Amino acid sequence: MSGTTGNWQCVTTQPCELGESPFWQPQEQRLYWVDISARQILRTGEGQGSVERWDLPSEPGCIAPAASGGLVMALRHGVFRARAWRGPLEHIATLDYDPTQMRANDGKCDSLGRFWIGTIDETKMAHNAALYSLDCRMGSTPLIKRQAANASTANGLAWSADGNALYWADTPTHAVYAWDFHLNSNTLTARRVFHQFASKPALWQFNLGVDAGAYQGRPDGAAVDVQGNYFVAMFEGRRVCKFAADGTLAAQWATPAQCPTMPCFGGEDLQTLYLTTARHKRGAAELEALPLSGHVFSMRVEVPGLPVNFFCD
Repeated sequence: MSGTTGNWQCVTTQPCELGESPFWQPQEQRLYWVDISARQILRTGEGQGSVERWDLPSEPGCIAPAASGGLVMALRHGVFRARAWRGPLEHIATLDYDPTQMRANDGKCDSLGRFWIGTIDETKMAHNAALYSLDCRMGSTPLIKRQAANASTANGLAWSADGNALYWADTPTHAVYAWDFHLNSNTLTARRVFHQFASKPALWQFNLGVDAGAYQGRPDGAAVDVQGNYFVAMFEGRRVCKFAADGTLAAQWATPAQCPTMPCFGGEDLQTLYLTTARHKRGAAELEALPLSGHVFSMRVEVPGLPVNFFCD
């Protein structure tokens, strides 16, 4: 693999099955993330080592901190609000999909506090995954808007450093798309391909000693730094890629797991890049060769990332 291996440190002592949706809570100086398969939200403080776990009634696709305290979360069967850690879940919205075939996936909040939620088509056939925005600032009636559609697995959600572009990936197409984002009107225009990755070779299989060559993996979760660089975890590609705002590859780092899932920036100076990974349904040879799969990792970077946006209600 070209590029650098980075200097990843393992943050956790126990792996997740499918780690996702990390964010750094600056007021608490804690990292939050989810284990989708285990139906849990997890959190840990910088340098603590210990991890707190919160069991949920169904799979959490994505979570975000709330400005008035607690969390907002998109579970398989609805969007919920919790006012405190392990607090009661208040149902606030139901998205328009069949939870027996679909669930919530990658998501986060925009700078005005709207919660954006992508979905995943678990049948892998219907291409009915979509991207929704949920605005709860208006009072008791949330405003749900479908922003993009005709996808299979929503991922890669992020905004540019100036807030004028939105990025979103449909993982099975190996593509990251970009739109012009109009914050106040909450609209997307001028859809284009931000970066197209090579497709997965038909006979590809895990081999630690062989560079995948043209196959870099599939775009999963993403984050943006203050210079506008887009960092994306390449699921099955054993790397995190950094793209400049014009879509050109600026750097890449090998990862300690074949399936990195999502980066985020954290630490007091936002110069720690955290990374969740997966081990769910991976083969025995892969897990033997990369036994830290499923753990959370961190690496120091030179440029700070954008801070997390808080949900507003």
